[in-house]
Amino acid sequence: MLKTDRLIIREFKNDDFEAVHAYTSNPDNVRYVTWGPYDREGTKAFIDRCIARQNLTPRPSYDLAITLKDTGKLIGSCGIYISDDRMQAVMSWILHMDYWKQGYMAEALKVLLKFGFEELKLHRMYAGCNAENYGSYRVMEKCGMRREAYFIKSKRGRPGIDKEWYDEFMYAILADEWRAGSGTPESEDRMKI
Repeated sequence: MLKTDRLIIREFKNDDFEAVHAYTSNPDNVRYVTWGPYDREGTKAFIDRCIARQNLTPRPSYDLAITLKDTGKLIGSCGIYISDDRMQAVMSWILHMDYWKQGYMAEALKVLLKFGFEELKLHRMYAGCNAENYGSYRVMEKCGMRREAYFIKSKRGRPGIDKEWYDEFMYAILADEWRAGSGTPESEDRMKI
């Protein structure tokens, strides 16, 4: 369980289904990701995978529910997917669109980075996003991550949903950069979490 001022980030449970399905089934909510929208079976399969991975040793990934500290309401999810050498990890996240532009994702990502570098002892953490997804890449920048790459027409869109091809940004941060604060104005806030 990870905590911030406003959030509790915890393992998934079976009774999270309705809250998760509210964002995984909404086409507008998943417009910048490579999966979905999910039907009920797709959402159930996602939750089942998350729960099954909780007991693996060594654990290959952490799929976590983002909940509001004051109400317990589940508003999204985030994850860390560890490389085979256990030195790097890719991150992912999604919030229900009712909670966009309120600082929740930056708050969650900051504590996820702290968990990855301090608890998992990772060397590097990274994430990609659709180049049109301003909200996602801005969150990474606020958390001290740097843009490492801009891939042109690198991701195939979902038929009938996306453009055929779209551009992708890749962001990353090294453990040393994270510890040093990487010189960003947000670094002092990041270190307080």
